Amino acid sequence: MTRALIIVDVQNDFCEGGSLAVTGGAAVAKGISLVLDKAGERWDHVVATKDWHIDPGNHFSDHPDYLDTWPAHCVVGSGGADFHPELATDRIEAVFHKGEHRAAYSGFEGHTESGETLAAWLRERNVTEVELVGIATDHCVRATALDAKAEGFATTVLLELTAGVAAGTTAAAVEEFRTASIETTGEPVVSS
Repeated sequence: MTRALIIVDVQNDFCEGGSLAVTGGAAVAKGISLVLDKAGERWDHVVATKDWHIDPGNHFSDHPDYLDTWPAHCVVGSGGADFHPELATDRIEAVFHKGEHRAAYSGFEGHTESGETLAAWLRERNVTEVELVGIATDHCVRATALDAKAEGFATTVLLELTAGVAAGTTAAAVEEFRTASIETTGEPVVSS
C-alpha cells in the first residue's frame, strides 16, 4: 500500500493574524511539522493544497456569511497566500492551487503549475491511501476528504492536526466522514 499525506491550506490567512484566521491554525502548522519530523517515514509522498485566488467572483464579499461568502483571503501574490512559517515544507513534493477564478474547497479541484490534478498525481505514483491534515476541518479538509474517498482512495483524516472554523459545522463534517466511511483519528481544534 502506498500512502500520501495531503496538507490542506496551511496558509497565513487561515492562521492567527490572517484575514480569515482559524483558531489553532498556527498550532496545526507546528503539529504537522513535528509529525513530519518524528514519523515522516509513515508517508511515501507528501503534497499540499493552497487556496489561490485571483478573482473568485462572489466567493469574496464585503458582507460575508462565512458559509458561502468570505472576506478576501489567499490572494495570489499576497503574504496571506504563503504557507505558514511554522509548516515544514521540505517534504512537500507538489502543491495544488485551487480557486483562481471561483470558489474551490477541495484539493481535487486544484492543479500544479503545470496543470496536473491531484487525483492524476496520486494515481501516477500508485497511491492507494491518503491521510489529510490542515485547515479548515469543516470546509477545505472536509471537501478534500470527501473527494478523496469518491476518487477511490482509502481516506483518513487526522483530526488532531486540523482546525475547524465553528463547532457546529466541524461536528457536521466529522459526521459526514463517518457516513462516507472515512476513517478519523483524534479530535479537531475548534473555536468555542
